Amino acid sequence: MHEVVIISGKGGAGKTSVTGAFANLAENAILCDLDVDAPDLHLLLAPEIKRTEEFRSGNEAIIDPERCTGCGQCETLCRFDAISQDGDVFRIDPLRCEGCKVCVALCPAEAIDFPERHCGHWYESETRFGPMIHAQLFAGEENSGRLVTLLKQRAREVAEERGLDMVLSDGAPGIGCPVISSLAGTDLAVIVTEPTPSGLHDLKRVAELCDQFKTRVTVFINKFDLNPDQTKAIEEYCRERGYEVICRFPHDNAVTEAMVKGRVINETGENAATRLLEAAWENMLNLLPSKK
Repeated sequence: MHEVVIISGKGGAGKTSVTGAFANLAENAILCDLDVDAPDLHLLLAPEIKRTEEFRSGNEAIIDPERCTGCGQCETLCRFDAISQDGDVFRIDPLRCEGCKVCVALCPAEAIDFPERHCGHWYESETRFGPMIHAQLFAGEENSGRLVTLLKQRAREVAEERGLDMVLSDGAPGIGCPVISSLAGTDLAVIVTEPTPSGLHDLKRVAELCDQFKTRVTVFINKFDLNPDQTKAIEEYCRERGYEVICRFPHDNAVTEAMVKGRVINETGENAATRLLEAAWENMLNLLPSKK
């Protein structure tokens, strides 16, 4: 089984559009949206959810007002100003609580519980291009890296159950925890970039991260015709580092038009954009390691 993740150094470079187009070309793959903080692949693929599970990670301290004696020791001990008095008892602000458990351990009345935190949900769905694993964290929640690992593991399990030969993932932008988790066990990272100074800068950052994980890199230059000089700079960097550029995709309003309709660009019929994406897909497949 091969694992391919499509990432970018920043948001808005077009990686989800590329993922959707590749999903349309994949014949035997499971799709996975690893951008758990701000997922958007579902906007293009309209998944039909078959299974919903709660994602719990970390713990939060909660004061039971029935057991609280109002001694105030928890407020005194808290170094994060998360505890305040509410009438005769005390309450904890979950946005300030760091889960250090000091108040739980030292409450004289043992009035503070420490349950697992409900951080969001993850889903198993069906799309017109095949099965999909995806998730959504609640706003401000942490442990996105752990959730990404869970999604990847479940995607592998479903792929094995169904005899699928690829996990095709839409990764998160940047170089943070979800991206690091998404690279684990991945055969190939497709980095989508744009011909701007910031695009080249962010490409370098995420490519260096891939190199540290010994993940093979290939590059997809989106809107390459907007700035020929910057496109040349990106191509020169790729040559120096041995990264193959699998596609130079032009700016095309048809991509936005398809997106508004909830479609990927290569669902709109035979055209130059479709042919470019088909060639990019074949170029990508040729970079994958041979099956053993």
